Amino acid sequence: MRRRLLDDGWEVRPKVHVFAELQGAGEPWVPVTLPHDAMIGTDRSPSAPPANAFYPAGAWEYRRTLTGPTNEHDQRVVLDFEGVYRDAVVSVNGSVVARRPYGYSRFRVAIDHLLRPGDNEVRVDARAGDDSRWYSGAGLHRDVWLLTGGLVHLAPAGVSVRTPEIDDDGCVVEVSVSVENTSTRTSRAVLRVEVLDTEGAVVGRGEAPVTVFAGGSEVVRRTLFVPSPRRWRLDDPYLYTCRATLVDGGQTIDTDGATFGIRSIALDSRRGLRINDEPVLLRGACVHSDNGPLGAAAFGRADERRVEGLKAAGFNAIRSAHNPMSRVMLDACDRLGMLVMDETFDMWAMAKSENDYARHFDEWWEADVEAMVANSQNHPSVVMYSIGNEIPDGSTDTGVQIGRALADKVRSLDDSRYVTQAVTGLLVGGAELFAELAQAMAAPPDAETGVNTAASSLGELMLNLVLSPVVDRKTVETFAALDAAGYNYMETRYTLDAEAHPDLVIIGTETHPAAIATAWPLIEQLPNVIGEFVWTGWDYLGEVGIGRSDHGVRNGESPTAFHGDYPWRAAWCGDIDITGHRRPQSYFREIVFGLRADPYLAVLRPSHALRPNSHQSPWSWNDVVSSWSWPDHIGDDVLVEVYAAAAEVELLLNGRSLGRQPAGVAHKYRATFQTAYEPGELVAVAWNGTDEIGRTLLRSAGEQTRLVVRADREVIAVDHHDLCFVEFELADEAGIVHVASDRHIEVSIDGPGVLQAIGSAAPVSDEPFVGTGCTTYDGRALGVVRPTGSGAITITVTATGCESEAIVITAIEPG
Repeated sequence: MRRRLLDDGWEVRPKVHVFAELQGAGEPWVPVTLPHDAMIGTDRSPSAPPANAFYPAGAWEYRRTLTGPTNEHDQRVVLDFEGVYRDAVVSVNGSVVARRPYGYSRFRVAIDHLLRPGDNEVRVDARAGDDSRWYSGAGLHRDVWLLTGGLVHLAPAGVSVRTPEIDDDGCVVEVSVSVENTSTRTSRAVLRVEVLDTEGAVVGRGEAPVTVFAGGSEVVRRTLFVPSPRRWRLDDPYLYTCRATLVDGGQTIDTDGATFGIRSIALDSRRGLRINDEPVLLRGACVHSDNGPLGAAAFGRADERRVEGLKAAGFNAIRSAHNPMSRVMLDACDRLGMLVMDETFDMWAMAKSENDYARHFDEWWEADVEAMVANSQNHPSVVMYSIGNEIPDGSTDTGVQIGRALADKVRSLDDSRYVTQAVTGLLVGGAELFAELAQAMAAPPDAETGVNTAASSLGELMLNLVLSPVVDRKTVETFAALDAAGYNYMETRYTLDAEAHPDLVIIGTETHPAAIATAWPLIEQLPNVIGEFVWTGWDYLGEVGIGRSDHGVRNGESPTAFHGDYPWRAAWCGDIDITGHRRPQSYFREIVFGLRADPYLAVLRPSHALRPNSHQSPWSWNDVVSSWSWPDHIGDDVLVEVYAAAAEVELLLNGRSLGRQPAGVAHKYRATFQTAYEPGELVAVAWNGTDEIGRTLLRSAGEQTRLVVRADREVIAVDHHDLCFVEFELADEAGIVHVASDRHIEVSIDGPGVLQAIGSAAPVSDEPFVGTGCTTYDGRALGVVRPTGSGAITITVTATGCESEAIVITAIEPG
């Protein structure tokens, strides 16, 4: 069917009651271009849920006009929604034609029977509220398409490609194509299937006749051979195209296609995960669906930029936590060479939030699993499906049956990938484990440390608790239904279960940021543990403050709440912040992975002095910054952390050695120095005996502060999904950022573009992302420009106390 992106011409407003609308009530309609997040522009409130970044619940309605076909009796017209958050209701000319509760599933609805000549109104209702444990956004956050074609046509997304046999001489390509006949007569046609390389050359072809009775559908399967295939690899993500053409009497009836990669995957407990027969350890990142200042809107360029940033930071895999991944991000993973674990749900029949998907699970889970697999099945990046995350009822008798049904459903749709489930020991252990927790917390404090003897922190206590035999007993049947067992925060069980269950394949589906230091050496040693996914690779909105480190005491009490208080907005646990800037923990991880030889320097903010953390959760990282620019703290004591894989690290301040400290795996890759701050140069040198293996330098910024404006690309496409990311920095003449001199900035746009979003990585802020200005955080901020037409776009930026700066980017028509 012919496909037209239907992302323009929409209007949105808060939903009003039908009777109120008849009386003229309600706010005015506002024009929008998709993808669109209706929530990100609303006002936050301290009374709203911290899990949703203090954005309040709401309901919205979208509308658009479509021109009806001139001869609707000979045409099929379908609306294709890639995702509507949430409880979508679609109507055409006032008649409801579709509902879809889940906010991440792709669904399609035929509307030709409701169209009339001239203008037709399409409306989509969506609502969000207390239905998510993280920032959900709302509305038409993914693309909408209009599909049109004859009554006999190729089914939408009806082309499926598998590559079951591959060697250097050739590849067997199995193609399945679904043909639909919505007419009143039997159709007899010929289906032609071709495989094309990236240059457009046909490298495999076949055809077959197909007869489809009136009102029916048929699946046509052809097996092709591609000689000397170029395999899809992480470092060479080569892609082919499969093109299907339906022909009748020499006339083309319909055409469709799919992009795919030729690669093999294999998994077992002795040899681990293998891609194209080569062993791969998953250096994984859990990633939520929001794009920080852009909200939940799934812009192709934004998701591509995230994949680029994660890959540059050393990751080779992404887990879509905790919902099916968007098409545009899957496309980016295919193009850039990033493995994917695509996940279905955060809950099954038992709810985690008052209005979440559990209310609809029994009725909709099969359709939503089908939608996820259909969206992922041709993407070579996808190697594994997860059927759920931390399911409260997962270890009950009913939950075990549900899990088996989900796994079997996935395999019936796609048996070329593997199935896992992310399980946490605390939920699995239930009342039995919590009884052990209560007993441990009631233990008398250690005389020297003042903490419970069971552990020195709640996080460590939890890690010890999951060693309980209760966890093993209650997961045996759950894991038996899977190809790999997903362990959330259970790395202390790796060695134990590798010995007790030698045939069990284990993945760390969720790990704390600092756990990499002890977990990764185990992963490298144990063949049946195939990798881990840190929580999280990229910071996100919602679950505010779970990774915060608070120094000192507030009002005489330690802040021990799970969430931070308003105006916290970010989780603050990501290796990369919401603007795309790498945080110190990212470089620590890169060192542990063995991908960085140079040490890394991180300085505890001098304002903390030497005060200990009064609150640090298992997701926290010390509040450190890679900077030696603290002009207000000359002479103050500071703590310096050095991350390195070397045996020792030496710290030099203005040429003076401050001594050596052991580092490397035995000391969890970290050394700590204490000194008094003085401006100049701070150098870390990594030593293995007498051999220097790397060094890193921090230099204090000069007195002058200037505004630096930098665009990620000078030329962008006039495309609803293309964006220009513009970084703003406050720096000296040498480009050293002033992290302790934040200022307000303002941005204006001249030309065919709009400022889609602006903001900093500040985890605590009441500034909106929709506007023209913001305050920098650690001397940095980000603006996102969206083209509205072709031509030159001038971006002018001002900052308090600095000369204004302007840059020009060019938007051109694609192709």
